Amino acid sequence: MNKFFTLSIILCCALNCFAQQKPHYTQYVLNQYIINPALSGIENYVDIKISHRHQWAGINGSPVTTYASVQGPIGKNDYRTTATSFDVPGENPRGQRYWETYTAAEPHHGVGVQVLNDVTGALRNTAIYGTYAYHLGLSPRTSLAAGFGVGASRYSLDASKLDFGSVSVDPAVASSDVLNKTNLDLTAGLYLYSADYFAGLSAQQIIPSKLDFSNNTVTTSTGRTVPHLFATAGRRFLIGEDFNLVPSLMLKYVQPLPVQVETNLKLQYQNSLWLGASYRHKDGYAGMFGFNVFNTFNISYAYDHTTSNLNTYSKGTHELLIGFIIGNKYSDSCPRNVW
Repeated sequence: MNKFFTLSIILCCALNCFAQQKPHYTQYVLNQYIINPALSGIENYVDIKISHRHQWAGINGSPVTTYASVQGPIGKNDYRTTATSFDVPGENPRGQRYWETYTAAEPHHGVGVQVLNDVTGALRNTAIYGTYAYHLGLSPRTSLAAGFGVGASRYSLDASKLDFGSVSVDPAVASSDVLNKTNLDLTAGLYLYSADYFAGLSAQQIIPSKLDFSNNTVTTSTGRTVPHLFATAGRRFLIGEDFNLVPSLMLKYVQPLPVQVETNLKLQYQNSLWLGASYRHKDGYAGMFGFNVFNTFNISYAYDHTTSNLNTYSKGTHELLIGFIIGNKYSDSCPRNVW
């Protein structure tokens, strides 16, 4: 039975033009840089994120995604320019006063690196990207960033994992060990941000590339990578002096699938800890929580419950995100522009 589900997962998630080829991220709102290169260098420090996601735990061959990202600014003048810019003892660092004195970013550059390893059954995608962004203030409180990323994705098929007993395997790969295919990959994005809202638009796999493991020796049909489009938006609401409520939305489009809608709600207490919930249309819902440790470390966890037919066999999806802050000379304990 486990072999049957392994084969089913591979068939459903195989890299072809009829399926999503990039992984899901339940906690994308905590690190939008992983889907939008325009966020390179958006904060006043170097931001490091490490994430591990096990989707549909309990099913043999289910997707497992691990990534690490590092991004930071170049030539950014710090926003704390006056004596009133600093924290007041006993006052919430992210309360009303903080957002009233928020100012747009000074023009600056940002760079970053992303490393991704995504495994589904016998299929593996290992990728690395370098990113660049430029940030510019449009008004006293609103900034716009534009960025792009260049990298390579190495797709691998481990044919040794395709032995399903009575289930026949494509003879084009049955006698092989590990088959590899490397493609150039481009990403691009825009990100509009202010004290009270953000809106982003990004694309991954901009240049479709041929993707097959048979060299056309058995079949003339080939797979291709396809572009993935993302649109995100969110708004911050202050609830009293100690709480921030942030509803957000992500729209994802992968041809020829319909647009996928994902909604998030995050409630943050001061700059210390937060709770959140997420709903992915016709797929499932999730609960999240996280906290900041001093001014250098943060951690969060999400659990997804699928509402599809896989719910009968899956034990849910687990996603862990760990962040480190380097060069945080003004001791920001939580992000200013990425919520």
